[in-house]
Amino acid sequence: MDTVSFGATAPEDLAHLAHCYVVTPDRFLPVLGSAFVRIVPWERMIWAYDGPVPAVRPAPGVVVRPLTPADTPEVRALGPDLAWTATSWGGPQGLAASGHGWGAFRDRRLLSLACTLFAGSRYEDIAVATLPAERGRRLASACVRALCADITARGRVPSWSCSRDNHPSRHLAAKSGFRLIHTYVHYALGAPAAATRLPTAATRR
Repeated sequence: MDTVSFGATAPEDLAHLAHCYVVTPDRFLPVLGSAFVRIVPWERMIWAYDGPVPAVRPAPGVVVRPLTPADTPEVRALGPDLAWTATSWGGPQGLAASGHGWGAFRDRRLLSLACTLFAGSRYEDIAVATLPAERGRRLASACVRALCADITARGRVPSWSCSRDNHPSRHLAAKSGFRLIHTYVHYALGAPAAATRLPTAATRR
């Protein structure tokens, strides 16, 4: 993570942060506004696991179990819209072999999964994904509950982060035993403003 002293930094010196997300006090926003063509605020929420919840029974015919290396094709078959869940593991193969994921299967087809997205010394932040046609059937809840039990057994605390506007994610977190502990705003930065400025006559060749 870069640490920048805005008081001693010219806008053009921030160009390497283009297309990144940053957290900054409001007093530094004018500097960012001079450095980038676009700054979009994004409100985020952080939740921490507060203890187990009653067992969740998925629909008949659904088996909830840990992912294994043999599940790589099923993880890949979730498609590009849900591929983000495996990015921190280097892709579907890495996630399937990580020992940090649980899936809900019907006839060997992966319908929903919960996995560790980022692991720290104290917390494991989790990711959850369910095929659109399978949502609302308690599959994600069952996977999350199993994953949280694993994380707790490893001596860490499950954590959850989502956008304030993501009401389905917030609802799932609350009913899965998580409590809200922090809210913050980070900013999506666009292209460097300097890149859009036309050269002056004195600098044209």
